[in-house]
Amino acid sequence: MAATGNALKRAGKKFWNFVWNDNSIWSWIFNAVLAFILIKFLVYPGLGLVFHTKSPVVAVISDSMRHNGDFESWWPSMEAPYAKFNISKADFNGFVMSNGFKRGDLILLKGKKPEDIHIGDVLVFKGTTPEPIIHRAVNKWKTGDAYHFSTKGDANLGQRDEEKEISQDRVIGTGWIKIPYIGYVKILFTDIVNNIRGGG
Repeated sequence: MAATGNALKRAGKKFWNFVWNDNSIWSWIFNAVLAFILIKFLVYPGLGLVFHTKSPVVAVISDSMRHNGDFESWWPSMEAPYAKFNISKADFNGFVMSNGFKRGDLILLKGKKPEDIHIGDVLVFKGTTPEPIIHRAVNKWKTGDAYHFSTKGDANLGQRDEEKEISQDRVIGTGWIKIPYIGYVKILFTDIVNNIRGGG
């Protein structure tokens, strides 16, 4: 019994050393796989439970929400498009992430009841592409018991057809925290997987 215990202890130390101290390629591969498993099956679902959404994290894959320069230099070029939605400079300045975000940023999401989503919120929703769209809500209305939303990318002069009327069941969540550049990790991983699926 003691011999078995000692053998297990030695095996445990060997494994610990392999994971944390070994610089071999196999240790690096194992750590990458372990990190992926932990994030996908523990961290990601855990964040989903906390923030009440099935997709608590989204990587920004386009520059449709990018602002060129600071708010004061960006707003004049976008004042007319937002005036169509009765959104003023003062309104926009009070919106979440009023300075926008760009490709490669990571956005943390939280789930909201449709009635608690407001104009100016950053809305993540299902579009016609595999990746969700992340744009700003510019209109909201109710038909019967269901809410509908309309969005626009901060950098876009107009709207895409698929964002002119978004039913509440297409909404994934709303953005509330931006983490710059970290989203490139997810983008790179997605590109690799897509290349493998597509045969390179």
